[in-house]
Amino acid sequence: IAEELVLILLLYELFCSVHQEKHGESDTTCPLMVKILDAVKGLPAASVALKLSKKGTDGEWTHVAIGVTDETGEVHNLITDQQFPAGVYRVDFDTKAYWKSQGSTPFHEMAEVVFEAHGEGHLHYTLALLLSPYSFTTTAVVSTHQ
Repeated sequence: IAEELVLILLLYELFCSVHQEKHGESDTTCPLMVKILDAVKGLPAASVALKLSKKGTDGEWTHVAIGVTDETGEVHNLITDQQFPAGVYRVDFDTKAYWKSQGSTPFHEMAEVVFEAHGEGHLHYTLALLLSPYSFTTTAVVSTHQ
């Protein structure tokens, strides 16, 4: 498990550094950014649809935003600061449609990531997903929002 974690972190660092120059300052205005990497091809996963929802005090999920990854496997400007108050959020990634478009039959219908935002102040979140047809791994980078 430790070797897998090191490999994932190295892939994530490589993936981040390759795309950092392209987007630079734009990420400082976007409170939530998503990056997806196709672990089979070692390339960004383009055209992956996702849906962002927020958990209400009643425990019900409310749809907040939708997005699709671009050719760099990223989604920017998914949500504004005003639309992203403190709370519990869920991102549903349509991994089944992605793998079917790649000619594979996936195991998972979707990848779901649930997280708490702004529990300790106003922050910027980069949510990264590493995909294969039979598995997915996620990690997040949380930084001070500027």
